[in-house]
Parts: sequence; structure tokens; C-alpha cells
Amino acid sequence: MDTLHLVLNAVTVIFIAATMFTAGLGATTPALRAVFSDIPLLLLALITNMAVVPLLGWGIAALFGLPSSAFIALVLVASSPGGPFGAKLAMVQKGNVVAGAAMQVLLASIGSLTFAPTANAILGAAHVGANVSLDVGALVRTVALLQLVPFAIGLLMRRYATPTAQSWLPKAAAVSNVTFLVVLAGMLLGNWRDVVALFGSLALLAGFLLAALSFATGTLLATGSTARRTTMGGVASVRNAGPALAAIGLAFADQPAVLGALAAVLLSGLAAALPIATILSGWRSASTPPSQSTGEAITRGQTPSAP
Repeated sequence: MDTLHLVLNAVTVIFIAATMFTAGLGATTPALRAVFSDIPLLLLALITNMAVVPLLGWGIAALFGLPSSAFIALVLVASSPGGPFGAKLAMVQKGNVVAGAAMQVLLASIGSLTFAPTANAILGAAHVGANVSLDVGALVRTVALLQLVPFAIGLLMRRYATPTAQSWLPKAAAVSNVTFLVVLAGMLLGNWRDVVALFGSLALLAGFLLAALSFATGTLLATGSTARRTTMGGVASVRNAGPALAAIGLAFADQPAVLGALAAVLLSGLAAALPIATILSGWRSASTPPSQSTGEAITRGQTPSAP
């Protein structure tokens, strides 16, 4: 299993970098500027991901009366915004990929600073768990290396080498798609025992419900077109596993029960978010004129190569 974990970690790194690089290749400076100049959108996204979703996690855990391990896992996941699957969900649903990728990087960066205080506040108020202490600098460097740098490289290529960027876009999207499937399969294969062990408990339902409610909340608390709203919903629904895993290692001594619950919450969350994104993709495909060109899709901040 150690070999499997090493391979899965390597593929996950490729998936994150390829997804962000693809988003950068499809982005334009005006589209990116439109996202970051929309103050209401930024404020609503921050409120949703930094406050509402963590409170949803706490509320669901308390409502379901989850055992301490699952309670901790759900709160850690809910407190950690900016998951790299956010940009991928934007591609899957044929949403606003530029807005999704930009918001994902922003949330992951800010979340590196807010994760520990948020998780500590909730776990302390609920009288569950231990004090969470993390290396904030390491988290910020990880976000920069795996998410911000590939996105910036793709964006620069799009601006200064547009023909090359357009020719690379389908290939980069294909790498993102294939590694995405490998990561999903690896997560299931590597954690199936933990997931099966939680059958009959409410942990799987809690993770599913958190993702579904976060998707709805992120969509409602957003501005702009329907595509951009649902993209913000997708970004809110998938959380950043990195800080949560680090917290389990540092504050909870890699307790198997907490790790297993974390895997179950993450997988059940994807099981909620992916079908929603797929349904949205089907609706948009049915309403998109066949004559729409790839160039038009890229200009709107979408990628035409989404699965």
C-alpha cells in the first residue's frame, strides 16, 4: 500500500498542476480582471467559504451526533477552502473556468491562514478534539507551487503565445481528465476499507450533505451569470484536503479512525458534487449552439475540452 500511496500522491500532484495549467491556458487577462474587480463576488465567496461552510459542517456534525473521529474529520474538511477539485468541477460542468480557478487559488491561499483558527474555534466550542497547530508557511508554499505557478504559466502563454496556448489546451485538458480519473480510482482503492467500515454510520451521509449544501450555498451567494454562480457553488463544495491531513498528523497523531473518517467525508463529498456538475454540463451542452467555436468558449472563461 505504501507504493500505491506514493504513486497516487505523484499522480495527484500532476492532476493539480495540469488542471491549473489548463485553466491558465484558457484564461484571458480581461476575464481574470473581471473576477477580481467584482468586490461583491469576492466578499460573498469569502463569507461562504470561510464562515458559512464551516458552520454547516459543525451544524451537520452536531445534528447527526457524529462520533468524535467523524466530527473532527467533517469540521476539518469544512474549515479548509480552496480544494484543487474546484477548477476541475468548473470544467466538468462547462462553467466559468477562469473564475473558478482564480477563486480556488485565492481561497486556498487565504485558507492557509484561516484554517487552524477556524477549526480550533469550532472544535473548542463543541468540546471535541485537540488544539490544531500548522506550519502556515508550508501550506502557503504548497498552494503557490501546485496551484498558482501552473495557472500563471498558462496565463502568460495565453497572453504572449496565444497560438501555442490554444494548441496545448486540448492536450493539457486530456492530461487533467485522465489523472482526475486515476486519482478518483486511487482514492477508492486506497481507502475502501475505511469507507466500508463507516457503512451504517452517518459519516458518509454527513459528507454528502455538506458538499450538496455547500454547492447550493455557493451558487446562491454569488453574482453574475448562472454559469459563474454554479462555478462558485462547485468551488465551495470541494474542500482542500492538504491542511486537514496535516492537522490530523500534527494534532491527532494520524489516528486511523480520524484518517478513515476524513477519506469517507472527502469521497462522499465528491459523490455529491460530481453528479451535480455532470447534470449542469448536460443542460449546457443541450442549450449550446453547435456553431459555437472553441475560441468563443475560451473567451467566456470556459474550456471546451471538459469531460
